[in-house]
Amino acid sequence: METLVNGWNGRRVLVTGHTGFKGSWLSLWLHSMGAEVTGLALPAPTDPSLFEAARIEEIVEHVVADVGDFAAVHSAFVRAKPELVFHLAAQPLVRRSYSDPVSTYATNVMGTVHVLEAARQTGGVKGIVCITSDKCYANREWIWPYRESDPMGGHDPYSSSKGCAELAAASWRSSFFETDGPALATVRAGNVIGGGDWAEDRLIPDLIRAFEAGAAPLIRAPDAVRPWQHVLEALGGYIAIAERLMAGDRSFADAWNFGPSDDDARPVGWIVERMRAAWGDGDAPLLDSGPRPHEAGLLRLDSSKARAALGWRPALTLDRALEWIVAWHKAVGSGEDARAVTLAQIADYSAASSIGERAAD
Repeated sequence: METLVNGWNGRRVLVTGHTGFKGSWLSLWLHSMGAEVTGLALPAPTDPSLFEAARIEEIVEHVVADVGDFAAVHSAFVRAKPELVFHLAAQPLVRRSYSDPVSTYATNVMGTVHVLEAARQTGGVKGIVCITSDKCYANREWIWPYRESDPMGGHDPYSSSKGCAELAAASWRSSFFETDGPALATVRAGNVIGGGDWAEDRLIPDLIRAFEAGAAPLIRAPDAVRPWQHVLEALGGYIAIAERLMAGDRSFADAWNFGPSDDDARPVGWIVERMRAAWGDGDAPLLDSGPRPHEAGLLRLDSSKARAALGWRPALTLDRALEWIVAWHKAVGSGEDARAVTLAQIADYSAASSIGERAAD
């Protein structure tokens, strides 16, 4: 299996959306492997945030800018001279996309276009990993997992915007990057969960907030099935793809799913009960009877392509992932350093997967 020559040490990497939940985990992981990370994003989207708690600004070149501003994005590329780009900046919430669809499309579609075009105009970028979503598919509510060749779609503005971002990336790949310029991959992960996520209207953060407050959590759709996975599973897939792109293998410049095993596509109610058991004293949930816009009831991802071509597979069971989330929040809540707790889980995950071995090659 082809590896990244000399690992990540000294590699210039630009991460858009580094102030967000996934971007903060990724920035810490890349820095721990020796990469020189520049981050481009708006201020942290939540308070508290992992970005602030883990002091990410101390370890990255922190650029505050909106991906909706092409001049700012292009300027950041000129200054950072990245070899590799991870594009995570997004409006990531389904329910918010109903209340603010215009900015959702502006960020998720035109923000992606701006990043791709800045990479094209600047030059020197070897690879781009564009993070979209499992919700980019035209969801037919069927029992079969979605494959990379299935059509894009999306009922709600968020899902549709991610399908549009995939189409834009495919256009830039075929129009500008097919034989020259950056090798461009898009990656679609499942419902990513982990310590340090304080976003609104997400199940795990809502549960943590309720447990910490000693209140009963409100649950919208206990029977809805999602492809739950720890944030490090998804990021491990992104890193594996990035290594192939940086090694010059353009066959990996394609779309990729990184989802959990079939057994870990579980209903919301199952997650709630497992989280209550792991927390130890969480109150029983209440059904949220408030207005509820449409959200998909059933969603699974087929990751057989990543397993066959990359040798990638989940290293954590869903039960274990939930235990790690509870352990993270209880440790940080008791006063332990958030960066140290996060790096310890990254090290444990690297030891359980093949990422640590590849980074050392």
